[in-house]
Amino acid sequence: MSAESAEIDVQEKVENLPTTPGVYMFKDNGGRLLYIGKAKRLRNRVQSYFQDSRGHDGRIKVMVSKIDDLEVIVTDSEAEALILENNLIKKHHPRYNIMYRDDKSYPYICVTNDERPRVFPTRTVINDGSKYYGPYDSVTHMKRMLETIRKAFNLCTCAVSRKNIDRTKGAPQWHSCFDEYLEQCSGDWELEEYQSTVEKVERMLNGRTDSLIRDLKEEMEMASEALEFEQAARLRDSLQAVKRYSQKMKMVADKKVDRDLFAISVDEEIGEACGVLFKIREGKLIGKFHRFLKNIDHLEKSEMLQSFVEDYYTGQFAGAIPDEVYVSEELVNDEPLLQYLWQQREKKVPIHQPKIGEKAQMIRMAESNAELQLGERKLEKMKAERERIPHAVKELKEHLKLDRLPRRIECFDNSNIQGSDPVASMVCFVDAKPRKSMYKRFHIKTVEGPDDFASMKEVLSRRYKRVQKEKQQIPDLIVVDGGKGQLSSAVEALKEIEFYGECDIVGLAKRLEEVFIPGKQDPVMIPKTSSALKLLQRVRDEAHRFAINFHRETRSKRTLKTELTEISGVGEKTAQKLLNHFGSVKKVKKADKGEIQAEIGEKVGEAVYDYFQNSSK
Repeated sequence: MSAESAEIDVQEKVENLPTTPGVYMFKDNGGRLLYIGKAKRLRNRVQSYFQDSRGHDGRIKVMVSKIDDLEVIVTDSEAEALILENNLIKKHHPRYNIMYRDDKSYPYICVTNDERPRVFPTRTVINDGSKYYGPYDSVTHMKRMLETIRKAFNLCTCAVSRKNIDRTKGAPQWHSCFDEYLEQCSGDWELEEYQSTVEKVERMLNGRTDSLIRDLKEEMEMASEALEFEQAARLRDSLQAVKRYSQKMKMVADKKVDRDLFAISVDEEIGEACGVLFKIREGKLIGKFHRFLKNIDHLEKSEMLQSFVEDYYTGQFAGAIPDEVYVSEELVNDEPLLQYLWQQREKKVPIHQPKIGEKAQMIRMAESNAELQLGERKLEKMKAERERIPHAVKELKEHLKLDRLPRRIECFDNSNIQGSDPVASMVCFVDAKPRKSMYKRFHIKTVEGPDDFASMKEVLSRRYKRVQKEKQQIPDLIVVDGGKGQLSSAVEALKEIEFYGECDIVGLAKRLEEVFIPGKQDPVMIPKTSSALKLLQRVRDEAHRFAINFHRETRSKRTLKTELTEISGVGEKTAQKLLNHFGSVKKVKKADKGEIQAEIGEKVGEAVYDYFQNSSK
């Protein structure tokens, strides 16, 4: 199919789309999904991608250029479209959708979907009808919850499966586990009592500690009045354990309200964002959750936040829907989410962006947590980058049979024109990337005329004398731009200062890209397609560029001094002002008197103009 016919087909599909809610999917010419989105009116939303007047950013323009096919699924409502969109994104992971990256596998507390539900910690989530509470940012918090469950309800919370079939009795039997060894196992309870206890556990996991405390106190009093003192004692112990746990929870709201607070923070340097959720139940902060978002460079913070909130609530582990939701940014389009929350809660759940007061303070706290998580994420990525050894570095070691990995390379080059203004440069590459803060520039001081060999010897001697004196970091590999002559001069310099042998040294000759190694007659020819050779070429070319620029700058300063500053009344500042305005001495010579005077004043301007007029006669 040609690009033109594909474009016509897609355009025809767009024009015939319905104006109902639904999900749209863009595909490339290989049938791969590029992007999945939802819309209140499919035709209007999809058409917007193909309208130049919308001012799309570069990433979206690239995506649109790749669209070869379009598929839509019509839904009855925006809420249904929201659920379907999130499910399809999680299944297919399209390239241009926001992706979520967790820095770890979060722990949950699972309550199984059994007649006698098991309660245990897990990092593996299975869609089998079980309920998962969490995720917990802190393992310590999860363990404290499990410990409270054990102390309050004597309920087994081990992760070992205990349900087996006793063939002789033909009924499920609960066999021994570690908690049973500690005489805490609840496998032999009556079914009704067991299920009632699990129901209390779920209320506690949902943060309903105040109502649970009231009910436990009422049950304890009823047992005491009925002279069931053993049962009353157990309920008293449960009540005390739940109270202790509740007291440790941080009260963050004046009202005993259920609310979720969402905030987002972005770090453009690493190209990721972090979304943070604070879960507040009965006025107490019962949990915190964060996720990292990537593929975000084309999005506003409000769009990222909306994606984070929608992804959380449409996931199977969102838990109970709160009374109210607060966000750090106003959502782009909250209508589908409001509709979805209303369906789940069977009552309106408002979404607000607080500006002042207690809720705004909590949002700022959530934003600070997101910034902290991003800071830690950046440090981890920097550490991983430092520890990652590029393939080109490994390959270079193998081709040249070096003593160690050339992770730090220092490369030298000379520059002069027939011996005038001789200079040299040193560039530094660490793990195949330039470290410009470590670049060095040298004026050649002891060499007369165009002598590359002697210049190279001087520069290396000066450089590594200083490295020895100041105990600076020694490179893994020294590269000199040139063949046997330059390399011999460099080796001689290092031997004279007793630095030779501290690291490897090679010369790279430009004509045939030959690599010369001390003590070897024949050069090493690295394959042209090798990443190792490309790395050496990059290092050598950068050293050459840096040397050439330094030479031009030096020559320009000399020209400035010898011509403009010889004029009476013209100092370096005035000369520099003229060069900044006109660009070169040659253009100053050709300029009108009025133009020169306008730049540096009448008297000095006339002197400059007269000087060049007289010199041209």
